[in-house]
Amino acid sequence: MQLHCLGTAGYHPSETRHTSCYFVPETGLLLDAGTGIFRLPTLLKTDTLDILLSHAHLDHIVGLTFLLDILYQHPLQSVRVWGEAEKINAIRTLLASEFIFPVELPVQWCAIDDPDHASGNQTFEINGACVSWRRQEHPGGSVGYRIHWTNINEPNSPDSGATSRVLLYATDTVGATDEDTLHWMKDVDLLLHECNFHDHQIEWAIKTGHCYLDRVAQISAATSPKRVLLTHVNPIDELTLDKGDERFSMPCEIVSDKQVIEF
Repeated sequence: MQLHCLGTAGYHPSETRHTSCYFVPETGLLLDAGTGIFRLPTLLKTDTLDILLSHAHLDHIVGLTFLLDILYQHPLQSVRVWGEAEKINAIRTLLASEFIFPVELPVQWCAIDDPDHASGNQTFEINGACVSWRRQEHPGGSVGYRIHWTNINEPNSPDSGATSRVLLYATDTVGATDEDTLHWMKDVDLLLHECNFHDHQIEWAIKTGHCYLDRVAQISAATSPKRVLLTHVNPIDELTLDKGDERFSMPCEIVSDKQVIEF
């Protein structure tokens, strides 16, 4: 499978980075809808598109308004936008104003939370993927997603046959420290985790509800992913990572726009 990094910046785009947007073409699954979504049309392989929103801050949803041009270039049978009910309602209210956006988006809005079970993690399915989510600490709140694909055929693999892949997406969060969440995050193929701040900027990370490198290293040590991808990079003070950083026992890298990750 492939993860296409369409936007890897935090807060606002730069000359080289657009805001959060990641795509798995094989299943038509998009993580967040930042400005990087404009790169989507040439990558579409399915006749459906499912967009998982981590939260409703503008840098993660502004790309929803690009969907009209995207669908003009590549018509789809359906587009579903998934997120917490209160966030979905806030986005729809914003975009319903003719002063903000004059056209109704041709999408189906899907709430991931059941009002009768408003806490903890829940699970739903998207095109053969099992998706679970948990709330995260961030101003206004955000959610992390664990996505599990099963029955993936790898004909060119030495161990050809059906297999599975797991991706954990955790952005706009101070980083999990509680035992339950860390257990939920364990043993994934890819941990796509935000790292907006350097280690010397811990106070800013706490103040803004974001993460820093040492916290991600602690989370990685506790959850043992096969690979760590650092994202939501500060566009005016980009993170650096020393090769062979001993805090990471697994491969770890800072992702870039237009990078393709095989997993």
